[in-house]
Order: sequence, then C-alpha cells, then structure tokens
Amino acid sequence: MNLNLEEVIEAINGEIIVKNNEGSFNKISTDTRKIEEESLFIALNGENFNGNDYVIEAIKKGASIVIVDELKFDIKDLNNKGLVIKVEDTKIALGALAKYYREKLGIKVVGITGSTGKTSTKDLVAAFLSGKYSVFKTKGNFNNEIGLPLMIFELDPSYDIAVLEMGTSNFNEIHRLANIARPDIAAITNVGVTHIEYLKSRENILKEKLSITDFFENNNPLIVNNENDMLQTLNQSSKFKLEKIGYNENCEVYSKNIELTEKSTSFDAVTQNGQSHRFKLDMVGEHNVLNALIGIQIAIDFGVTFEEMEIGLKNFEATSMRLEFIKKDNITIINDCYNASPDSMNAALEVLKTYPGKRKIAVLGDMGELGEHAKFSHKMVGEHAIGKADMILTIGEFKDDYKEGFGKDTKVFASKQELMNNVKEFIKDGDVILVKASRSAKFEEIVKYIEKL
Repeated sequence: MNLNLEEVIEAINGEIIVKNNEGSFNKISTDTRKIEEESLFIALNGENFNGNDYVIEAIKKGASIVIVDELKFDIKDLNNKGLVIKVEDTKIALGALAKYYREKLGIKVVGITGSTGKTSTKDLVAAFLSGKYSVFKTKGNFNNEIGLPLMIFELDPSYDIAVLEMGTSNFNEIHRLANIARPDIAAITNVGVTHIEYLKSRENILKEKLSITDFFENNNPLIVNNENDMLQTLNQSSKFKLEKIGYNENCEVYSKNIELTEKSTSFDAVTQNGQSHRFKLDMVGEHNVLNALIGIQIAIDFGVTFEEMEIGLKNFEATSMRLEFIKKDNITIINDCYNASPDSMNAALEVLKTYPGKRKIAVLGDMGELGEHAKFSHKMVGEHAIGKADMILTIGEFKDDYKEGFGKDTKVFASKQELMNNVKEFIKDGDVILVKASRSAKFEEIVKYIEKL
C-alpha cells in the first residue's frame, strides 16, 4: 500500500506507544477475522463491539500496526510484536487516514448520493466511464463512515476514477463523507422520504444530500434528476455547476423513445447540442433510464464519447439482490431484497406490472426509518400496487397498512416463517412474484424458500 508509517502518524495525529517493528504494512483492516500478514488494524469502538478488545488477537494474526483509542491490553502479552498507535478516536482516525490517502493518490472521484437508486446509478456510472478509463466503484453498500474509507483504501495508482456511493441516515453524515472523499463531480439521484424518521422533513433530506458539494472548489458539476420534485427547485449556484437530466428538452441530457421489455430498457439519450445515441440496458424498469442519464452526463463531463460509453456498458455489473430475475420451473421470482423505500417499492411494482406472466404477486415487508410517515407510506404503496399486483402477501409492523391501501386481496401473516409455510398454496404456474422489503427484514430467505418449492 502506498503509505508509510510517517504519513499515517501525520494523517491521524497519533502517538506511538509501543514500537516492536519498523511499521511497514500492506493493507488496512477493521476486522480481525480478515486480517492478513503485515496489516494495519484500526480498532473501531462501536455500539455492539470494541475493537480495542482485539489488539492481541490482531497482532497474533499478523497485524504489524494497531491503532487504538483505548489501552485494554497488557504490553507483555504482545510478546515483543507489533507497533501500537494511540489516537483520540479511531473512527475519526479511519476517515482522516482515508482522506490523506485519497489526496495522495490524486485520482478523480465521483460521489453518488440520493434517497434511492444510488447503487444502480453507481454501477451505471462506472460502466459508462470504463469505456475510456480504469474505474473503481464502491462494493456492495460500503457507503457510510466506515465503509467509504475502506473503499478508498482499496484504491491504487492504476485507477483513473473512483465512483463512490455516499449514504446517510442523519444530519451531517454526507458532509463528513464528502470531506473524506472530496468528490470532483457529484450526483443526486432523488430526494424521497428514506431516513425521514431522523431527518424530519424532505427539505432537510435535500439539504443533507446537497452537502456532497461542501468541498467543491472549482464550480464542480452537480448532476441531478430533474424529474424529482425537490431537485427541480435547485438553481445554479456559485458552489457548483448544476447539470440536470430527465425527460425535458431543457435538461443537459434527456431521454425519449423509451422502450421497455421483460429483459431490457432502451432509450435515446439526447444532449443540448443535438447529439443523440440509442442505448440498451440489460436492466428492467423505466427508473433505470434516469439512473443511466446521470451516468451519461458524468461520462460527458469526463470527455467520454457515446461510442466509448457503449463499449463501457459491456462491463456493466449490477449489485446483487436488486431486481434480480430468477426463473424457477414455471414461475419467475423478482428478487429485490437489498433495500426498500416508497420510491423503490413503487418502481419495483411498475416492473412487476410490465413483466409478462399470468398473475402478479407482491411479497412485501416493512420499509424502515420512515418515522411518523411510516403508516401513511405503507398504505400509499399498497394503493400504488393496485393494478400492478393481483395479490399482496405481507408481514411486519405495517402489514395492516398495506392491506388498507391494497384491499381484500392482501394476505397478512404473523411472521416470515408463517408466510413461508403458507406461500405454496398461493403460487400457481405462470406467476411472477416480487419479493421486497428493507434490508433488515432479510427477505432473501423467502426468495431461497420459494426457489426450493
């Protein structure tokens, strides 16, 4: 890894309290289960664990350096191994070290945030850019104050651009992530009600998302989805260069002639200067057109041609459990268990509606972190499902709100196990079954159960 001990000390303002080696290391880890020889272990202190308890274990497994914010070990137990650095707060040190490393590498960074669609957009942005550049992208959902630094530590000089996803659940989190990643270009996919339990209003959510631009320095581009009512209110700013995408011809890039099939989404992307190109995505759902347009505008900002974007699309890799289609005997399962919000629920239901099949069944669970909006939001999703699903199977705290919205063809169960025990009697040949809930509900267990029927 392209960092040395002196740089680590400078970045985190740490103090060496034990020095049994010269402090060389190859990787950075926060998990003793994944430590390799010559690793630097950062002992994070969380709500459910304290990494400071695992210093001895980390060194026994090969960590050459350990960063701590508590001394919870006896020095003699180190057996003359390891170098220990003390800091005030290891979580802050993790971010500070990632920031230092990002600045040292000097590669370009694209930051992606939004209430929904962040990961699909990240995947598309990375694909479009890969037609011209060597691109790194966030893996899975490593988009918070722990995950983002870990992603930055996976970068090396072979990459030209890093596409980094930035999530939030409370105030100032995006600000702190932007401080670490220092994006050169940013995008906001939409502003919905995800995490409104903590952020209290959509206006606050918009403000939180906009903090991704807090460290812009040179009128950097901010790309936004102009079909979102909150993002429509944005105007040009001295802080950023606003670039809008959508269906309106006034946008920097807009789409027309959208064609949806059970396997793909095609559309024409048109620029302000009249250039046009038809793209075909191996993704379903019209919402992906807007995600793709964000990627196209970012690629344009980096000087990528339509032809190079087309080449890059061949490298497209979608993150799992997002509208994953599983064919099983004579039924189709749409696995969309990665997460859920009102916007993503409605988008998935639109896909269910257009996907060919005899009947459409939606297996829906709770959407988290909606606070006082929760009951209303679940009811509204139930209402939105009318005409898109023939039947809803549901569990969770808000199962009755789904039923209030959707009506008599809602089947309510007391638990996930009860739903699985009874699901077979509701499934017939030719059915298309959407399975979706917030990540904490682990609805992928239902998907696996149906696959085995």
